Amino acid sequence: MTADRYTVISADCHAGADLLDYRPYLEKRYHDDFDAWAATYVNPHEDLLADTADRNWNSERRVADLAADGIVAEVIFPNTIPPFFPSASLMAPAPTREELDLRWAGLRAHNRWLADFCALVPGRRAGVAQILLNDVDRAVAEIRRTKEAGLTGGVMLPGAPPGSGLPELYSAAYDPLWTVCADLDVPVNHHGGSASPPLGEEPSARAVFMVETTWFSHRALWHLIFGGAFRRHPSLKLVLTEQGSGWIPGVIEMLDYYHERLVSAATRAATAESRFGAGLAESMGEGPSRVWRDNCYVGASFMRPHEVRLRDRIGLDKIMWGSDYPHDEGTTPYSREGLRIAYAGLSQEEVARMVGGNAARVYGFDLPLLDALAATVGPTVEEIAEPLKEIPPDATSPVFALGGSVRVW
Repeated sequence: MTADRYTVISADCHAGADLLDYRPYLEKRYHDDFDAWAATYVNPHEDLLADTADRNWNSERRVADLAADGIVAEVIFPNTIPPFFPSASLMAPAPTREELDLRWAGLRAHNRWLADFCALVPGRRAGVAQILLNDVDRAVAEIRRTKEAGLTGGVMLPGAPPGSGLPELYSAAYDPLWTVCADLDVPVNHHGGSASPPLGEEPSARAVFMVETTWFSHRALWHLIFGGAFRRHPSLKLVLTEQGSGWIPGVIEMLDYYHERLVSAATRAATAESRFGAGLAESMGEGPSRVWRDNCYVGASFMRPHEVRLRDRIGLDKIMWGSDYPHDEGTTPYSREGLRIAYAGLSQEEVARMVGGNAARVYGFDLPLLDALAATVGPTVEEIAEPLKEIPPDATSPVFALGGSVRVW
């Protein structure tokens, strides 16, 4: 930050190319397949058909929108439809064996497009590469390639929901992924909504999805902890994004409880519980709270006041604020108001870390470069310190919803 302005980095934004603009980024051998697929594809997402859809790929508009909102840099997750996908990749089901090659081609095209998109404003965009889990060797190769291509946002870890046919995330099958990410200092990002099983379109199914979706996303945390990924790779970074943050202290306490109980039981005479803990101490190493302290971070998108009160229990150096641009649930164009409702009354040092400093450290942003930009567009310290007395009437972000409380998960 500067003397009187905060340097704000959104750790949760979304972007992607317009559908036909992916074609030049596909290998030529897929062009005919792409033309046939695109000719009949019907986009199911209203926000990608609206006049505002170009916020996903219009670089100049995007820079202007974010600057007007006080934001100077962003971590970019996917949003639009990659080639050969039935929907946005974040929510798409795992491909069948027959679909695998085309799906991989589509993700590689997105990653190439994203590298060019980030290069349009050097130092201001950290693009998150996409992979599939069906072929770990291909995933490792793509992580290496995208790192060399300049994507600094790390890799997005897909979910392995029940029924997907994929090994669970604790499986040793994924160890080559953790190895390459640790060796290359590539953060592993797991975004909310990316691990839920398909539930259908009935009203009850959609309601159940809203209740369960964050829990399914949280599963990556305990799968990697109990699977020993962090014991084998002490420098591995896991970022949990747009899944809330108020659940973290309670879940870490629960995981510590089970870890201690099962490890302890494994040293005693054979019981039903001792069998559950057999070999756990050797396979996973340190307890969950230690792993959280050393390896994990939270992309706390549009952080809410009740979550801010838990910042010391979550870890002040773990929290990275995000605007979720350009989604309706994001704070744009009221990010300054969103920051005020969450952080008014906190010390400058605390706010500076959560709104930018932590993200700069995790994703390797050049803070002096961004401080120079923030000197003219960043929200002022005085502004953010002023409690928000009136919620903008057309604001749509959950940060402005009254009555929030700590969630079970």
